[in-house]
Amino acid sequence: MTNEELLAQFGPREAMEYDVVIVGGGPAGLASAIRIRQLAAERGQEVSVVVLEKGSEPGAHILSGAVMDPIALNELIPDWKALGAPLNQPVTGDELLTLTETDATATPHWLMPRNFHNDGCYVISLSNLVKWLASHAESIGVEIFPGFSAAEVLYHEDGSVKGVATGHMGLGKDGEPTDSFQLGMELHAKYTIFAEGARGHLGKQVIARYGLDAGKDAQTFAIGIKELWEIDPAKAQPGLVVHTAGWPIADNTFGGGFLYHLENNQVTLGFVVGLNYENPYFSPFEEMQRWKTHPRIRAVLEGGKRLGYGARAINNGSPQALPKTVFPGGALVGCDAGYLNAARIKGSHAALKSGMLAGEAAFEAVAAGRAQDELSAYPESFARSWLAKELDQYRNFKNWFKKGKTMGLLMTGVEHWFLPKVGVSSPPWTLHNHMRDHEALRPASACQPIAYPKPDGVITFDRLSSVFVSNTNHEENQPAHLTLKQDSVPVQINLQRYAGPEGRYCPAGVYEYIKTDDGQDRLQINAQNCVHCKTCDIKDPTQNIVWVTPEGGGGPNYVGM
Repeated sequence: MTNEELLAQFGPREAMEYDVVIVGGGPAGLASAIRIRQLAAERGQEVSVVVLEKGSEPGAHILSGAVMDPIALNELIPDWKALGAPLNQPVTGDELLTLTETDATATPHWLMPRNFHNDGCYVISLSNLVKWLASHAESIGVEIFPGFSAAEVLYHEDGSVKGVATGHMGLGKDGEPTDSFQLGMELHAKYTIFAEGARGHLGKQVIARYGLDAGKDAQTFAIGIKELWEIDPAKAQPGLVVHTAGWPIADNTFGGGFLYHLENNQVTLGFVVGLNYENPYFSPFEEMQRWKTHPRIRAVLEGGKRLGYGARAINNGSPQALPKTVFPGGALVGCDAGYLNAARIKGSHAALKSGMLAGEAAFEAVAAGRAQDELSAYPESFARSWLAKELDQYRNFKNWFKKGKTMGLLMTGVEHWFLPKVGVSSPPWTLHNHMRDHEALRPASACQPIAYPKPDGVITFDRLSSVFVSNTNHEENQPAHLTLKQDSVPVQINLQRYAGPEGRYCPAGVYEYIKTDDGQDRLQINAQNCVHCKTCDIKDPTQNIVWVTPEGGGGPNYVGM
């Protein structure tokens, strides 16, 4: 049944009224909520705020490297250390390695570009920090609804955002209501802030509806694939931050690895690959597994145990591609807008700061009796902020790498080592990008297949065993949340022209081509494996795959990621 038919038969939906509704309980959304409640307390006013989180609990869907710059957290919650925020391991050293298949060359510390310096930062679990932020938010009066997916944007007749509706519960695979069916709930607000992370389902819709990306560069993304390991205590170097460039990926592909030493004999490691890669035989997941076999990485992992796995699309970030972030009745914050600093390999500080700025604008508007207009104070305050200055300094980083790895490394050195040495903080030139990631994929006939080694089950693993340690689960009797605009396109175009790239760009074994009983090819979608990374929504060459929200609470349940 369609949404309209369900509402006609079972409606109307229950509605709840708030001053501000926030979609997404990650760093950006929680920072917005916390800042609003802080200002309300300072001014002696009551402003109601609710956060919708599709994960089973705050932090369940949060995955990041992560080395965190505490600059925004210092502003948001100055006494975070006394309050027990889980930033326990300061960075103690930085290494930048250029890899060949068997060797590694370290960049001398004095030659390292500024974006690879992490003085004053912390190696953290972002999912643990988000859990803490959520607890703090609730302690100051923020309502948080975990396990509720915001599935639909609601609009007033004048076109302004009215709020959101959560997804229906209890629909069967055929889309028909079961005995446990429950209508979703409407949440109405004076302002709705979208903080869903990169390639947000609803954020993508409001960008298109209001033309927020008109005149902007094409937004590009990468996929980050991460594992958490417990290692031999003799190999632990708490606070050491290692980044790698070079092997195993080809020179014309953007990407690199990271290995960060946490406390408690743990390391977090992973691989980031730009989704503008050209070869349809390329597999980010297999590249990450192959990277772990490098002698410098293997030496850390041998004798250890893998504890967790996950993947997430991330913005490559540049102010040239940042959409307009406000529209009647709402705003985009964090990676839903694209604030991540790819050059610094950091996004949490940008998410927190953008959320704070939007929260301040929303509070002032509500306090002044306004509703459903544009929060123009938000982009204006961003333009004056340290975040705008920082992103401007690094605006060319990803676009240089589109010209090849050698050019990218060279110009990173020029812009972030040489120019600062001569007193120039921001490069005097600007590069632009107008190609979307899915447009970069070349036909299989023009590319060489890539033979990846089989996993050994000790250092390297397959997709399904990896999904298992991500604690991913979906209610099986529900409509697939990975939808196709046209059922015929995967076989007729993706398989024939691009050799079926879905099975390679997906890090979770969701997509596979199988033969039917009559010998025909068919794309099978194993939606229960999905870790909500959004890569398919970005990289599908025909843009035929559309990621929609599953029932709330489904997906990964990350621990310590």
